[in-house]
Amino acid sequence: MSEPPPPVHESGDDKPGGRWPFIRDVLVLQLKLLIGNLHNFVLVPATLGAAALDLVSRSGRHGSRFYRVLDWGRRADEAINLYGALEAQDGELKQSFTVDTVVSRLEDVIIRVYENGGTAANLKTAVDQALDGLHATSDKATERARHVARKVIGTLKPPDGEARG
Repeated sequence: MSEPPPPVHESGDDKPGGRWPFIRDVLVLQLKLLIGNLHNFVLVPATLGAAALDLVSRSGRHGSRFYRVLDWGRRADEAINLYGALEAQDGELKQSFTVDTVVSRLEDVIIRVYENGGTAANLKTAVDQALDGLHATSDKATERARHVARKVIGTLKPPDGEARG
């Protein structure tokens, strides 16, 4: 029989303040910056479109569509949690659905499979199961987003029989 693989980090660099947590924080920040740029790329036209609709067609209070889109943007920004590495310096990561939580869960799965001598197929299965679990917890939020999107699309369509112009 073969011996189990040696520990990944023997130098103590995996402890808080060590080299590997620092490298991880750098890489996760880059991922968050990319997601944040995509977020901004979508948010700019969405807020402008909502504001234009609010100016042309009143729906409830002034700016209601704009502020709704702005709230979606705020929630997405909180989930990205760009400065989460600073919070992690003071304690555990937030246990909500954030980029940090997703990365942490996937890291845990990869480490567990590796430590148990898992194969690439085992790793793939474990990561798939972890992602399925994340999808299950986000299904309610996804359905809510679909519902809101249908409502927004419904407000954009002219009533039947009216000419588009």
